[in-house]
Amino acid sequence: MTFKNPVHRGGPRRGRFEQFAEYASNFTSSPVFFLICLVLVGFFVAAHAARLPVELLLLAGESMTAVTLLLLALLKNAEMRAEHAVQRKLDAVARALVEMNKDDRSPAFEDLRNSIRMEEET
Repeated sequence: MTFKNPVHRGGPRRGRFEQFAEYASNFTSSPVFFLICLVLVGFFVAAHAARLPVELLLLAGESMTAVTLLLLALLKNAEMRAEHAVQRKLDAVARALVEMNKDDRSPAFEDLRNSIRMEEET
């Protein structure tokens, strides 16, 4: 089984997961989410200070672990989407430079042409 990069799945339209991941990424960078995390950490500290039963301490710790794992998945998804967007822009700039200098056969032009592997795409 092979896994595709999230930006290559589903064709040109964004799927439900990509839309959800973008919404979640926007939410997790908001002050509201920071406040929720602060309350969660405060609950964890208060639970220890109040010497609450172990079950509540485990609940607080496991909740923080679950939030951490979800944030890690969202961070990786956002990183891959951003990386792909930057690469698309760099490829467009390189193609424009190649088109602009088609008659020039300097070593720099050939290096640029080879680096973007234009022959492989056609």
